[in-house]
Amino acid sequence: MVHPVQTPADNGLSEVDDDVVETPVGDAPERRSTLLGREFHGGRLDKAVVAMAPEFSRNYLQSLIEQGHVQLGGRVADTPSRKVQAGQELVVDIVPTPESRAFRPEPIELAVVFEDEHLMVVDKPPGMVVHPAAGNWSGTLLNAVLHRHPASASLPRAGIVHRLDKDTSGLMVVGKSLQAVTSLVRAIAAREVHREYIAIVNGSLHGETFTVDAPLARDPQSRVKMAVLSQGKPARTDVTPLSILAPDGVPALTAVRCKLHTGRTHQIRVHMALRGHPLVSDALYGGRPALGLARQALHAVRLGLAHPVSGEWMWFDAPPPADLAPAWNRIMEEGDPAA
Repeated sequence: MVHPVQTPADNGLSEVDDDVVETPVGDAPERRSTLLGREFHGGRLDKAVVAMAPEFSRNYLQSLIEQGHVQLGGRVADTPSRKVQAGQELVVDIVPTPESRAFRPEPIELAVVFEDEHLMVVDKPPGMVVHPAAGNWSGTLLNAVLHRHPASASLPRAGIVHRLDKDTSGLMVVGKSLQAVTSLVRAIAAREVHREYIAIVNGSLHGETFTVDAPLARDPQSRVKMAVLSQGKPARTDVTPLSILAPDGVPALTAVRCKLHTGRTHQIRVHMALRGHPLVSDALYGGRPALGLARQALHAVRLGLAHPVSGEWMWFDAPPPADLAPAWNRIMEEGDPAA
């Protein structure tokens, strides 16, 4: 039996989707201490720690040991398999993980294109991650939404119903009520939300609008990439070449407009690479840098949807941001028509 010596502080608990690990919320660690009984003598340290904090996962508690947050007999014990003795004092600091601190408001400015009591349309800048994840537990769109609209904390994913890649800029819609979130999710699933992008691709791409219809799934060779695979989810993109810039001695570039019928991860990036025209500066899919662009040349330029409550059809447009606009304008103004 474990005999508690100190009552833990009430810091609250939050369930985090990390192999269904439960971790404490807040910035301050919760300290627990106990004197080990005879039943633990000669046993493993991690088993004693699990007995002290059974509401947490074994993996999480083992990580606390390995990170030096556990003391045995007044000294740091960082080996889960270490043997313990009866009568030793065991001290554990329940340290919040980055995951548990991710779902909180941060005063991040948002470019709001439209807002009412039911929804908000934002123009996401390049470089902003949409959802907190490994390596980006703060500074995300979700953190910004929570600060602007605190009630979104009660909504799934704070009301964010779709996403853009970190380095893709442009329009996104966020639901501000459960009714709006439910309606928007259903509309996206039914392909009733109109989404258009502009992009700059490597090479000369002539002709009228064409469609790339190729299923996408996680690349079995690289977890950070998507690939065209027969077992993947359906993915369809309409592509309209607009203008071609081909200066002497410099590889050609083409400005295109893309309409999504589905919204798979990296869809436009993979579909354009499949056609042999990867996006400019998209190193992940073989796109060469050009015109000073430091990220993939992709921007969500137009969004159309039915208002989730009134049903009124709404259109939103966002010009390319400062890092993309000079390159886009040059191709459109100096290039030759692609059709």
